[in-house]
Amino acid sequence: MTDETDQTGFEESTGGTPARQVALAPGLYLVATPIGSARDITLRALDILASADTIAAEDTRTARHLMELHGIKARGRRIVAYHDHSSDGDRARLLGLVREGGSVACVSEAGTPLVADPGYRLVKDAVAEGLAVTAAPGPSAVLAALSISGLPSDRFLFAGFPPSKGAERRKVLEELAAIPSTLVLYESPKRIKGLLADLVDIAGAERKAAICRELTKRFEEVIRGTLAELAEAVPDKGLRGEVVLVLDRPLARQIDQEEVDAALLDALERLPMKAAANEIATRFGTAKRDMYQLALRLKG
Repeated sequence: MTDETDQTGFEESTGGTPARQVALAPGLYLVATPIGSARDITLRALDILASADTIAAEDTRTARHLMELHGIKARGRRIVAYHDHSSDGDRARLLGLVREGGSVACVSEAGTPLVADPGYRLVKDAVAEGLAVTAAPGPSAVLAALSISGLPSDRFLFAGFPPSKGAERRKVLEELAAIPSTLVLYESPKRIKGLLADLVDIAGAERKAAICRELTKRFEEVIRGTLAELAEAVPDKGLRGEVVLVLDRPLARQIDQEEVDAALLDALERLPMKAAANEIATRFGTAKRDMYQLALRLKG
């Protein structure tokens, strides 16, 4: 068996249990596809790909290649594009096929549909019409990264891609940093250095995190440490490959009330009361409502 990455991003040759053609009830099927190793696909996913009347793929070329790797023939079936830029008409046509008694398999380029990938509006419309929606779970970069990060996994929040622009990104990160859960974010490998720099400032240099890169692929790598250590470890030009950042929950800390009062008074000189309260609440990991009440007292 070779272990080479092909041009569509999948790794490893395949073999073993072949896909079966099975009778699928009319409906929309959300099929998770490999994020790296082609052998990570489930047997049920292969059966659906071998049997669905229509395959709606984020990238038709990738979907066809995945099917070829697993010996699944198109047999003249429709393999159509469905992605973030698909129109209302595209969705209507797919749902029309289901209404007529067909089975439609929705696949992302890699990973689970709807998890930072297309599919939400299609599912929303299908549910509104009372059409059957079935999930065939499988590969997910979120769960893979969380599992190997070494950080708490009992309570976590997937936050997707943070905004790319500085001011907007910092606002979102300030809101996320105070959430008492492990955070999972996606980021461009070229922007990860800037994201870490913002998080050092907002979430604190000592907060633990893990960068999970190229998951399930030959050059899979996990870089663990504090935010400051990760920011130092990442080259200025960024990283290569797909990147998932896992961020530990906020550090427990003893709050000095005089320090909080001084910080809030300083913020009140620069910002409206609500904005000042939100900024300091995020900085100290306290409830925004409590900080707003404190701001009212200090103003009074």
